[in-house]
Amino acid sequence: MSWFESFVLGLVQGLTEFLPISSSAHLRLTAAFAGWHDPGAAFTAITQIGTEAAVLIYFRKDIARILSAWFRSLTNASLRSDHDAQMGWLVIVGSIPIGVLGVTFKDQIEGPFRDLRLIATTLIVMGIVLGIADRLAARDEVGGKHRAVKERKSLKELGIRDGLIFGFCQALALIPGVSRSGATISGGLLMGYTREAAARYSFLLAIPAVLASGVFELKDAGEGHVSWGPTIFATVIAFAVGYAVISWFMKFITTKSFMPFVIYRVILGIVLFALVAAGVLSPHAGESAG
Repeated sequence: MSWFESFVLGLVQGLTEFLPISSSAHLRLTAAFAGWHDPGAAFTAITQIGTEAAVLIYFRKDIARILSAWFRSLTNASLRSDHDAQMGWLVIVGSIPIGVLGVTFKDQIEGPFRDLRLIATTLIVMGIVLGIADRLAARDEVGGKHRAVKERKSLKELGIRDGLIFGFCQALALIPGVSRSGATISGGLLMGYTREAAARYSFLLAIPAVLASGVFELKDAGEGHVSWGPTIFATVIAFAVGYAVISWFMKFITTKSFMPFVIYRVILGIVLFALVAAGVLSPHAGESAG
């Protein structure tokens, strides 16, 4: 991988990680369209450490408060009913599905799941799911002629059942094209949570999963499957761009619809299917990794 490739891929990772459009799909597609080797699941996992570092800094006050309450609750039973202490447990519970499924389907994630036809399918299908969830949320927020405005749930109402559902939604993002934020936010909206609550828990829930995945994949860099220099450079770029994007996105979702992302996903999926069908792109373009 060249330094220019790592710069472009780091930029793509930072721009797409927090938007509901799938960063892994865009890394895969960028390489395919440019005629580069597929950067691979290991490169994706490591560069995600950069974007998760942006989450750690952006939500540093929330994270510090949750960790403090959670650790203190281990020895102080009176604190176990505290919302922040419970959030610590809920992040742990919600991380179980992706941990188990990530290890179980590791070979598929690094191989068959990167087929461009599957990516096109997940872009379209999950785009439609996000559109439906967004529409239901909007209906609750504005009401209608024969409907009253319906109050949506906050994170204070999050329990183990919903935490696990969020976790299984996050696990769907093991398939490129699904989108970690897209799947978890869609799940949250369908369960009746506000946009802000669904997005906030989505980003907090991603921290242990992404950091664990990145650290696990570091061994591939040491074995020569990933170039150290370009990968670190891409990770730094992803961090800087990712911080700017998450700051913008958290403001965007408080007043705006997800429909622009829905339309983009569906159009991109259709275009990708057309290019593969026309023979312009091979469904395995660039898979002879480097």
